[in-house]
Amino acid sequence: MTTTTEIIFQARGLVKRYGQVTALDGADFELRAGEILAVIGDNGAGKSSLIKALSGAVIPDAGQLLLAGKAVHFSSPIDARAHGIETVYQDLAVAPAMTIAENLFLGREILKPGLLGKLFRLTDKKKMLSEAIRHMQDLKIGIRSMSQAVETLSGGQRQGVAVARSTAFAKHVVILDEPTAALGVKEGNMVLELIRRVRDRGLSVILISHNMPHVFEIADRIHIQRLGKRVAVVNPKTISMSDTVAVMTGAKNPQDLPENAHA
Repeated sequence: MTTTTEIIFQARGLVKRYGQVTALDGADFELRAGEILAVIGDNGAGKSSLIKALSGAVIPDAGQLLLAGKAVHFSSPIDARAHGIETVYQDLAVAPAMTIAENLFLGREILKPGLLGKLFRLTDKKKMLSEAIRHMQDLKIGIRSMSQAVETLSGGQRQGVAVARSTAFAKHVVILDEPTAALGVKEGNMVLELIRRVRDRGLSVILISHNMPHVFEIADRIHIQRLGKRVAVVNPKTISMSDTVAVMTGAKNPQDLPENAHA
């Protein structure tokens, strides 16, 4: 693990309103280089709006995003991807009938060199296949054949394909939205191990999850979101799960936590 105190991705005072509803009310956020940061919050806490702002899916009404210390503005998820931030949504956005290799390069196909690529837009399937194999092997994702359709895979393997696609192109940050939500115990543990390997490759990971045991097992720090803003960042090694849930639901004041509970 290579966690440092360097802040790689930051949000200051994000505000997002939908009519009369304020989803983000001056929300702050800090992601350190090489860490897994879990984002938790009750329903209506503004988790989704925060993640959408960080991934370019929504444009905040106010506030600032900073990547590696420099102000950035995302007008779309494509903008965020261009800055090296990849998001794996809960629905995975994979094409079931296409092969694993085709899914890894979906929308970012490698074209054949020369006129075949430039003029006729022919894809270099051989190169995409070899690159797909390399990415899957790097992350130790066991797949029988890169040429099989994604619809033939288990839930955990599909999640692996989506994560591998994001890490293949991410330069700074991978955002994972409920990656173990629809998985059994064995496949859930497989995905947790995969997330550790993503972090160990030097990427920072934002994990959105309702699964508190998974959060406590894998997170380096936990960002608690409540009523549209960050109320605390805690250390899962020095705070109990019950205290964390109490802060998340408003039953406990973050100021009443022991000093070593804060991260």
